[in-house]
Parts: sequence; structure tokens; C-alpha cells
Amino acid sequence: MPGLMLSLHGVSLCWLDGLVDGVTVSEDVLRPLTDLSRTISSATEAQLIDTLQRGAAYSYTVRRRQALDDVVTDMVNGFCVICFDTLGEALTFDTRTKLTRSVSQPTVEKAIKGGKDAFVETLRTNTSLVRRKLRTPELKIRQYVVGRLSGTGVALLYIDGVAQQGTVNEAVKRIGAIDIDGLISSGDLEEYIVDSPHSPLPQLLHTERPDTFAMHLLDGRIGILVDGLPVGFLLPADLAAFMRVPEDSSMHFAVASMLTLLRWIALIISLLLPAAFVAVSMYHQEMLPVQLLLSMTSAKQYVPFSVATEVIAMLLAFELLQEAGLRLPDPVGQTASIIGALIVGQSAVEAKVVSPIAVIVVALAGISGYTMPSQDLGGTVRLGRLLLVAAAAFMGIYAVTACAALLIWYMSGLESFGKAYTAPFTGSDAGTLSRILLKRPNRANKFRSGHLAGWNRRRQR
Repeated sequence: MPGLMLSLHGVSLCWLDGLVDGVTVSEDVLRPLTDLSRTISSATEAQLIDTLQRGAAYSYTVRRRQALDDVVTDMVNGFCVICFDTLGEALTFDTRTKLTRSVSQPTVEKAIKGGKDAFVETLRTNTSLVRRKLRTPELKIRQYVVGRLSGTGVALLYIDGVAQQGTVNEAVKRIGAIDIDGLISSGDLEEYIVDSPHSPLPQLLHTERPDTFAMHLLDGRIGILVDGLPVGFLLPADLAAFMRVPEDSSMHFAVASMLTLLRWIALIISLLLPAAFVAVSMYHQEMLPVQLLLSMTSAKQYVPFSVATEVIAMLLAFELLQEAGLRLPDPVGQTASIIGALIVGQSAVEAKVVSPIAVIVVALAGISGYTMPSQDLGGTVRLGRLLLVAAAAFMGIYAVTACAALLIWYMSGLESFGKAYTAPFTGSDAGTLSRILLKRPNRANKFRSGHLAGWNRRRQR
């Protein structure tokens, strides 16, 4: 911790190396301080501190501190400190380093017609990105510090009048109740504020794109940004929100409606197709056409494993290939995934380890799962897919139907900050339901969803 001691007035300048910008300290704080020590050498410490606080030092943020804990907190946040020994007071100046990652293109959520900027690890940069999308004084930002040791900055964003005040108050209450050592990862925040932390279903929306973040704020949701995390959190969450992409608003309403319905169909296929295939193949062959049944039988007659065993094995192999692609470097990961899928799949079919129809079913379910806009929802679908296949192997189509009914019943009772997880499917607003499944022209979309918005429900005149 380098420091400067001015013995004339008993003043010391302190900072933490690496957290401050050396040029800013030298030009904006150190030089004015030394100039003052030469020009007003007869001034008292009280006069010197008043002169510095009124603008003699060139800093847009000046704080007068009496408590040592406040001084230490400012220092670890990139402030330099001028300590006045006799008065027992200090002035802190914002001199944080500018060495941060610059704004770049999103890597997970590809932007086709949207903005090419993405959140970074700096909280103030992220709030400025949102401000550029929503240039209104109604955008409110409340800032908190979470983590006894990490002291992580957390910003709560909402549009006054558009977001429901009760939801805002509940979010503030839950953030204030977090008492942990450090807020480092997204799970450190998410598990402490969601309604059902043990549920595998995602209950917070995640996005790395400021335009998507602003779009959800305009719907009436509340956003959370965390210093050190290049991602924004949005609440309350519902199932329909996880199936929405910002590019839908940029397309013709007929094309967007077709793609929205396609995503919902892909969700059903990814979740139920492998289980339905196992159930029909093992217990309900009479449901298949004769030609298809004969083709499946001829392909299966030399395979030594049951249908359930080969489907579960193929699903697990699919997950292994996906994990290998994620953990390896990008060029190697893509090559390993493609070559692994081609070679392993073709070799398994030629060796009569699995049947071709099982490979087709698992591949179709996996491809359908990749259409999910939310990676969190996609992970839950993959887990449910394995459980449904195990249920189908146990009791056929009856077990699959029962598990699907239990899943719907469970989701119907799940809430996110007081809002139904299955809304608006479980509500009585038919207009809102039609907007979820079918996109209307932008001119006709005049009102926000009633289960999210506050008193300001009108989007346009």
C-alpha cells in the first residue's frame, strides 16, 4: 500500500496498488495536494480539508469519513484516501482503475437484428448500457452491497409505474436478507432470492444482452445486475418468458408466430419423444403401423440390449459429447463433438449395439432441445427426459402420462415473486395467452401483460 506523508500538516495519502489509476492519483489528487501545501502552508488541517472538499482536488466523487471501517471500504473499492491525523478524519476520492474488459458482442445469445453489445464484469458499465436503451427518468436504480467479505455491488433496476411496487418491495427485502461471505457466482444470488430454491426449474431469467434486459423491464419485470458478473437477472420469471427471444419483435408477425409455435413443439418433442418411443416399443406395439413395426423389428433383432437401455445409453452419450464440447477450447471442442457424434453413432449402429431408430429418436430430441432460448430451461428438459424414459421402461405410456400430469400439476403450484410460474396459461386473460403463442402486429400490441405490469399498462397510443 504505497503512501505519501506530508509532514507539514500531518497528512498522508494512501491507496491500494492495482485498484486505482496511478495517473489519476498523480494528476487529480497528489498534484493539487502538494500545490496546496506550498501555497497555504500556514493553513490549519480544518481549512485544508474544507478546501479539498470544495474542489481543490479534481475528483467527481469526494467523501468525508470519520469511521475507519468506511475508509477501508472506500479503499478496497478503488478510492485513494487523504488522512488528517490531528482531526481524525479522512477524505476519499474515486480513482478506480480503467483496466476493465471492453464491451463486446454477445457470445451465448446471438443477435441477428438486435444490438451487438453485451454486459461486462463492471457494474457501472452495465447500468450505463441499460441507460442507453431506456433514456427515461422513470428508470430507477437502487444499489446494495452483498457479501461480508466480498462487498459485491448489486443494482436493482425497474421502471417506476411499469413494474408493480409490491414486487419491487419483495425483491428489495430478499436482497437485503442475503447474509453470506461472498457473492461471486450467479448461484450465490439466485438460490437466496427465488421462491423454491430446491426446484430444478429455472426461476430467474438470465441474459447477457442489454436490449433483452431493457425489453423485459418494459414488460414490467425487475432487473438485477451484479458487479463482477457479465449477466443480468430478471424477475419474476414464468415459463413463457423462457421461450421468448428478442428477435421476435423484429420479424413479421406471421414468421414470428410460426417460429414461436415451433419452439413450443420442439419443447414437447425434446421432453416426451424418447419416453414415448420406449413406451410404445416395449409395451404398446399395437399403436404402430405394420410397416413401421416390421422395420423397427428387423433393425432391432440383432441388438442385445433392451430399447430402454439403448435409449438411456444414447442420451448419456449425448450429454457426454455436449460436456466435452463445452469444456474443451472452441476449435477442439467443435471438432470433438462433431467427429465424436459421427464416429460413435455410426460405429454403434454397424456393430449392432444400438438400433438406427434409437439413434434417430435421440438425435431428434437433442436437436429439438437446442431450440430452447434459455440454457437453464434446456438443462431441466434434459433431466426430465431421462426421468421420463426410466418411467416409460417401468410402466409404459401410463407412467409417461402420469409423470407429465404430475409435472403440469407441480408447475401450476410454483410461484416466482408472487406470480404464477405457468401464467398466463393458468389465467383468464385470453388476449395475453394469444400473445404468448401467436405474435400480433406491433401496432395491435397496445397493452402490457396484466400479471406483470403496474398501473402503467399502456405501451402505445
